Amino acid sequence: MSRLLPLPSLMVAPTGARRTRGDHPALPVTIAQVVDTAAACHAAGAGGLHAHVRDSSGQHVLDAGLYAELMAEMAVQVPTMAVQITTEFAGRYTAAEQRALLRMLTPEGVSIALAEMLSDDDLPAARRCYHALAEAGVAVQHILYEPSHVAWLAREIAAGTVPGQGLTLLFVLGRYTSGQQSEPEMLAPFLDAMKQARLAADWALCAFGRRETACLQAAVTAGGKMRVGFENNLHMADGTLAPDNTARVREVARFLAD
Repeated sequence: MSRLLPLPSLMVAPTGARRTRGDHPALPVTIAQVVDTAAACHAAGAGGLHAHVRDSSGQHVLDAGLYAELMAEMAVQVPTMAVQITTEFAGRYTAAEQRALLRMLTPEGVSIALAEMLSDDDLPAARRCYHALAEAGVAVQHILYEPSHVAWLAREIAAGTVPGQGLTLLFVLGRYTSGQQSEPEMLAPFLDAMKQARLAADWALCAFGRRETACLQAAVTAGGKMRVGFENNLHMADGTLAPDNTARVREVARFLAD
């Protein structure tokens, strides 16, 4: 069984698809930088890595070879840390390309945005992909950008498109707000939607913007888990620029000890 089932209480997302070292000099871009950052964050309390890979020009890519290299390096350098790859579109890819990537490798875990995987309305292909991942023991975390996506996921489970066992979710706050800023009260509609859909799932939260820390504290208080890192926010709770991803992990890891 994957170490991502159940989800680690705290995952780090150190890179994302869009930010560069021009945004922050400590943002890891190369595989070596990502692995070094993951090791430091693991020591600070992160149980899992949400990983993106970049090509030689620094562009976000869905590249099976680069992901395989990253996973191999993580297995050597940080063997006790769970690794989750992403299939994020980032304005560059299609659902068919997501599925092609996942036919080429078998990661420990993968995050898939429901709205992206189903964007081409090819439900038979999506069903084959989701069920193949389940049969291979890959831990799929369903990325949900809006509360309405919770009910959408429940419908696809009922229709058989998505396997309903061992569900893990990530609620994303602030993706579509002005300036991509989040507030803790944005969590409640997701939880209400999960209750209304009678969806039993292991869930975590990530939050864009400078209120990331407060949002993650609200998630832990509500019984959820956290994903933190430079993918979503570069600042500490007091508004100062974070020195690195490790500082962000250390700041929120204390919520798990309280």
